[in-house]
Amino acid sequence: MKIGYARVSTENQNLERQIDALYEYGVDELYTEKITGTKACRPELDKVRLRMREGDSVVVESLSRLGRSTRDLLNLLDEFDKKGVQLISLKESVDTASPTGKLLVTVLSAISQFERDLIVQRTEEGLKAARARGRKGGRPKTDQRVIEKAIKLYQTKAYTLREVSNLCGISVATLYRALAKMK
Repeated sequence: MKIGYARVSTENQNLERQIDALYEYGVDELYTEKITGTKACRPELDKVRLRMREGDSVVVESLSRLGRSTRDLLNLLDEFDKKGVQLISLKESVDTASPTGKLLVTVLSAISQFERDLIVQRTEEGLKAARARGRKGGRPKTDQRVIEKAIKLYQTKAYTLREVSNLCGISVATLYRALAKMK
C-alpha cells in the first residue's frame, strides 16, 4: 500500500500542491496536517506510523515534510526500515528500497541540517554585530506621554478601554498594565 503524508507548517499555508502530487503518484491513503515540523507531536504522522505495515511505502512530496532535523529524519527512516517500509520522496527522487536511496537520504538530510545551522549562526552573528553598534533588540517602549494621555482619557469615563487604546494607538494590555501600576 502507498501511504501519502503531506504537511505544512502553519494554518495559513496550503496543502493542495502536495496533495495533488501525492495523488498523481498514486497513493492509496493520504494523511495531512498543518503543524510545524519542529513539534515532536504530529498526530497525522503518528497515524501513518501506526498504519504502515511491512511492504508498504510512505510517500512524501519532500523530505522536509517529515522532520526538521537530520536526527529526526534518520530516526524515522530507521523505524521504517525495521518495519520493512520504504520511503519515497518525490521532490528529491529518493526511494529507500535501494542502498543508493538510503545513502542519498542521509546525505540530503545532513545538508539540510547544515543549512539550518548556518542560518542560525548568521542570525546570531548579525544580532551580536547589531548589539556591538549599540542597537537593542525587541519592541520599542511605548512613549510615557502617550500612556499618561490614555490614562487621563480613560479616567474621564467618556471612553471604554478599547476606545482609549484605539484613540491613543496602544494595546488594551498596555493600558491595563499602566492602570495596574497606578493602584
